[in-house]
Amino acid sequence: MSCSNSPFPEPSHIRAITLDLDDTLWPVWPTIHKAEAHLLAWLQVHAPRAAAHWQQPGVPQALRAAVEAAHPDRLHDLSFLRKQTIAQVLQAAGEDVALAEPAFAEFFAVRQQVEPYPEVEEALRRLAARWPLIALSNGNAQVMQMPVGRYFHSALGAREAGVAKPDARIFAQAARQAGCALQEIMHVGDDPLLDVDGARQAGMHVAWINREGAHWPLVTAVPRQFRELTALADALLGRQD
Repeated sequence: MSCSNSPFPEPSHIRAITLDLDDTLWPVWPTIHKAEAHLLAWLQVHAPRAAAHWQQPGVPQALRAAVEAAHPDRLHDLSFLRKQTIAQVLQAAGEDVALAEPAFAEFFAVRQQVEPYPEVEEALRRLAARWPLIALSNGNAQVMQMPVGRYFHSALGAREAGVAKPDARIFAQAARQAGCALQEIMHVGDDPLLDVDGARQAGMHVAWINREGAHWPLVTAVPRQFRELTALADALLGRQD
């Protein structure tokens, strides 16, 4: 399915494609929940008072909010925020704050165990045969270390960029990685504001991955949208590539 009020570029006008990761190539929340459960199990062994405190209603949310309020300049760095939140729960429970590093490592390892949507690998293979693909994410998934990483030219995260989508600077950095102008790049993502409008305002072509068939929620022009990545590859390459 694809429909739009916006023009779609000729494939010959595209020199590179940037792709969001979480909820574009894989569902993120099942992995986050699994990583958080693993972290809690680790804390129950190594810092049981912290584990008990963590399970109190509202505690994780309150600690995360406090960390974000204390570090407004680091909101783009999800790894930093997660590690600091773990340190806060350890401190509040009277545990060794030095355990924040190994605790985060446990969380982070499981956070990388994503399960791409069924069509993703084949669609990436098709797209990568024609264009350099650059991962562009606000999250901290290490796509270049995953099996699908072989289809990517490079990856840029908000932590490395110093800013997060929809800030135009992260799209500009991706364009420099690609070695081409913003108007020669298509950005593909699931988030209407962070991905679609952010990239569009930066000067990129855009494609909205709308797996749930949601209505376009913004007042800006409806972009070309696709229920999954194969449909995008078909639109750009045709079915006989």
